Amino acid sequence: MMHRTGVALVTGASQGIGAAIARRLAADGEFVAINSYPDEDMIAAAKKVAADIHSAGGKAAVLPADISDPSSVDTMFTRCEAELGPVGSLVLNAAATGRSTWHEITEHEWDRMADVNLKGLFLCCRRAFARSGRPENSAIVTVSSVQAKLGAPDSLHYATTKAGIIGFTRSLAGALGPRGIRVNCVMPGAIQTEAEIAAFPDQEQVAQIMFASQMLQRRGKPEDVASVVSFLLGPDSSFMTGQTVCVDGGWVLL
Repeated sequence: MMHRTGVALVTGASQGIGAAIARRLAADGEFVAINSYPDEDMIAAAKKVAADIHSAGGKAAVLPADISDPSSVDTMFTRCEAELGPVGSLVLNAAATGRSTWHEITEHEWDRMADVNLKGLFLCCRRAFARSGRPENSAIVTVSSVQAKLGAPDSLHYATTKAGIIGFTRSLAGALGPRGIRVNCVMPGAIQTEAEIAAFPDQEQVAQIMFASQMLQRRGKPEDVASVVSFLLGPDSSFMTGQTVCVDGGWVLL
């Protein structure tokens, strides 16, 4: 693993992919700000991630915030700067999800999906990097989904926002490139998380379905995504920006 010192803020890091990213970046030597939605259960889960990091000798802080709310985002970054320091690595993993037949999606559901999955990214990036004076070698990683390429008839709003993240990444990379700030995207496939296991208890059946689509015949783990995020934030990817990297076992060929 890399050994670097800085401050990384990971949104949606209470569990699953976000939690694995937080743990990996802490192992890399980063001070990690663990964002969770301001819900009692999610905050408790985030505190468990922080405890794991502390037990391993790392440094972390739990910063609950609704990233779709500008004042909440500002408070989160202000607390991070006071407790850990200015953010140099920003991982935008938090996401709203949902399944509905496309014509049954309500306007409220559509707006909430867009607010979290797109506006939330904009608000966090603006707060972190709109001003000059950020740490050297700063980098942003956004988290999309293979649904951006495959489409999702039962999650039109989700797939649409995840496709938008790719355009957001490319455009922001162009805006921040002259300042030396890199922006890349990871596109996870079917990753076996706590949420997936809870939603689909028959994991053997899920595996059979996935193996019919994936080239690699094993389930993806949150740590698989975390390793790629670590690479995209680190010095070994210093000449990469505006890119989307699939972490999907060979499901989607870009």
